[in-house]
Amino acid sequence: MKIVIVGGVAGGATAAARLRRLDENVEIVIFERSGYVSYANCGLPYYIGGEIERSEDLFLQTPEGFWSRFRINVKTLHEVKAINPAKKTVTVEDKTNQIVFEESFDKLILSPGAKPVIPDFSVNSDDRIFTLRTVEDTIDIHKYATENTPETAVIIGGGFIGLEIAENLSVLGIKVSIIQRGNHVLNTIDQDIASFVHSKIKSKGIDILLETDVKGIENGYVICNCGKIKADIIIVATGVAPESELAKNAGLKLGFKNAVWVDEHMRTSDENIYAVGDAVEVKNFVSGEKANITLAGPANKQGRIAADNICGIKSTYKGAQGASVIKIFDMTVASTGMNETMLKYHGVEYEKVILSPLSHAGYYPGATVMTLKVLFEKDTFKILGAQCVGYEGVEKRIDVIATAIYSGLGADELKDLELTYAPPYSSAKDPVNMAGFIIDNIKSGTMKQFYYDDIESLRARNDITLLDTRTVYEYSRGHADGFLNIPLDSLRERMSELDKSKPVYVMCQSGLRSYLATRILVQNGFDAYNFAGGYRLYSSMYSDKLTSKKAYECGMEK
Repeated sequence: MKIVIVGGVAGGATAAARLRRLDENVEIVIFERSGYVSYANCGLPYYIGGEIERSEDLFLQTPEGFWSRFRINVKTLHEVKAINPAKKTVTVEDKTNQIVFEESFDKLILSPGAKPVIPDFSVNSDDRIFTLRTVEDTIDIHKYATENTPETAVIIGGGFIGLEIAENLSVLGIKVSIIQRGNHVLNTIDQDIASFVHSKIKSKGIDILLETDVKGIENGYVICNCGKIKADIIIVATGVAPESELAKNAGLKLGFKNAVWVDEHMRTSDENIYAVGDAVEVKNFVSGEKANITLAGPANKQGRIAADNICGIKSTYKGAQGASVIKIFDMTVASTGMNETMLKYHGVEYEKVILSPLSHAGYYPGATVMTLKVLFEKDTFKILGAQCVGYEGVEKRIDVIATAIYSGLGADELKDLELTYAPPYSSAKDPVNMAGFIIDNIKSGTMKQFYYDDIESLRARNDITLLDTRTVYEYSRGHADGFLNIPLDSLRERMSELDKSKPVYVMCQSGLRSYLATRILVQNGFDAYNFAGGYRLYSSMYSDKLTSKKAYECGMEK
């Protein structure tokens, strides 16, 4: 049997290696249109900034390595131009020798990946404009930054690639501005969690222009709806789209966002053709809806599953949760499942908890604060998603919750997980357990909550009391307008200052003391609500809005 694979990197290279492990006699050919077949796609931005010093460290495997270890024939700089399903051939262009030929196959695996979305405004011959998808793109950006020593850079798009490039250009001493159409960066997380990311980015001297549309690029200027900004180098990172033209032209069925339709075995509408990776439609594991999720983890799994099925092992792909993590300077941001934007779009009735625990035992040196958010279905308490931002141990907590989602645990059952504990690594009550305790309190009716978005409307009411239970010193350093200060430890003695006929909405720094206050109040006849996320979250959101720069403050000209 002869198997042809179109595209390497995560999906194609994984499929090839798995095929060989399962069948020593099958003939395997990989056609890769770039000059590199298996490389660390997610590591590309870090070569630009020098974190990865040698470009060769990006290469996970070479054509020579594939042949010597697996006897797999890898042909780089070979682009498949067409598929003929009836003849079971592909038309290939050898870009080095400029010849075109046909290659036969018994089974075909498509792993073309995703292509950068190129807005009309960036389609010009300006050599200052770049996108980042391949090793060649990375080398080009690195070379331009080294040889031309740009002073200013504009990143159009605040997703994973945009933020990673922004960081790596910034460490080179370049003044960076990020332009984002939405109201926050990273569409995998919500605005509240993103406010901490904004603060970190701004603290490094990077400007963020939110809710800003780019109209064009002219002579080294990025033209926006509110002015223009000079840029010596411009990175367009406005997202990616499935590379599905080959499949479309071959008559294969397309699905969500023109991604290649596949069944649970990664087989396309042609029984002899499989597809994997960023180009395919998958099922969102949480919602059950169709999705196109462009992450290396799912691509690797899909490549393995395609190979299994070709070799007679009936493996199935159950869907993607979209678990992801990103480093932003010394900060870590991770998420899994669905966020509030997705849940509102799908009309899901949900609840959320937000807490700010320490990364490990507070008495052990070096503990840092993280903010963890867990979303769950109101009636069933099914876990829908989670987000976390902080420094130490962020990804570990999201990994645990991702596993809980896959296993079908209820959100309140997070409290029952037995997780490893030692003072340098965690607390006896891990942050994931703490989230479970809070959710269990909601389920049992022990606690009721209110959120940042509620505060403005609450301030306008005179039939409630807003209460801050932090210390007088904490309150004096900053507080939310309209909140009366009665420290928790003196609440019992000062309860007479509160009107029992009015519901009390309570805030503290992280949510713990305010929860304790609600328990005191409820047991003394009050109707009390706890603020999710604490003043730490409120301050981050409020400060983010105050410090969000206007166009002219970010060096833009009118």
